[in-house]
Amino acid sequence: MSQRVNGVIARGKGAPVEVATIVVPDPGPGEAVVKIQACGVCHTDLHYREGGINDDFPFLLGHEAAGIVESVGAGVTDVAPGDFVVLNWRAVCGNCRACRRGKPWYCFSTHNATQKMTLEDGTELSPALGIGAFVEKTLVHAGQCTKLDPRARPAAVGLLGCGVMAGIGAAINTGGVTRGDSVAVIGCGGVGDGAVVGAALAGATTIIAIDTDDRKLEWARGFGATHTINARGTDVVEAVRALTDGNGADVVVEAVGRPETYKQAFYARDLAGTVVLVGVPTPEMTIELPLLDVFGRGGALKSSWYGDCLPTRDFPMLTELYLQGRLDLDAFVSEEIRLDQVEDAFAKMHTGGVLRSVVLF
Repeated sequence: MSQRVNGVIARGKGAPVEVATIVVPDPGPGEAVVKIQACGVCHTDLHYREGGINDDFPFLLGHEAAGIVESVGAGVTDVAPGDFVVLNWRAVCGNCRACRRGKPWYCFSTHNATQKMTLEDGTELSPALGIGAFVEKTLVHAGQCTKLDPRARPAAVGLLGCGVMAGIGAAINTGGVTRGDSVAVIGCGGVGDGAVVGAALAGATTIIAIDTDDRKLEWARGFGATHTINARGTDVVEAVRALTDGNGADVVVEAVGRPETYKQAFYARDLAGTVVLVGVPTPEMTIELPLLDVFGRGGALKSSWYGDCLPTRDFPMLTELYLQGRLDLDAFVSEEIRLDQVEDAFAKMHTGGVLRSVVLF
């Protein structure tokens, strides 16, 4: 029997979000219903609300979530009712050309629930990133549930569901940061600070955090940055070179997603260094670079989808580091809020006053 629960929806482009009654069907084959305990407020949710992803309104927002599996459909064997899980938006299929080539983090046919959650009048909802977790209970594909140690704090490890994982993975998985490397991170919000953390975990010895907000730079130092650059009024490229013996960084992570910061990343890397774009640009953005510079500098220009993570591999490992006290996920949680405060959390994103607001249920 379907259930009626409270959730946050975006009805139209730019309209304030609202709490509405959501109808959640019983799980079908391969699906699971998860009782949400905590869900982070991510910039991607704001992009959905503002029509920056697509126009499939109304959206059921939220995707950085942890909770308890309540029920599962036929054929589900990897999780069971009562399991503590973090939700992910790249439930790999195992059969597409990327999966068959041993690169499932590039899966081109990721799984989502087949059934739709709806409003009470039957209007179908588009769940953000195939999850939709600003809601008391949500319906997902069982492959989107990664079982974790239940001792972990939901508000903290739930952030592995998107932003923090994207940043850590951008440094380690995509950028290939290793011991002794120099790393520069442009943009020190939740994703950028995740990249700082990832660089520190991988053994980078020089970690340069770059932003225009001194508060964010201070946060980055707390996550392991060895140097900071306030880009307001500073030549970022020259400043990075000055901190790397005139060479540029081995890896530069661009966590903003703008042409001007991408160019900074391109020229702030060492010859044959790596640029990783993990910041999400908007559709109208373009970039122009001298092709000779692209050729002459060598190295690699990469984009990072979800930190090129494999949830079944990366979530448990990072959760174990968290439980050991070696990864401070709690430091990413700026505030804990109610479901009806999501719109206020979006407003705080514009002021830069929070790393993550987290909805608790």
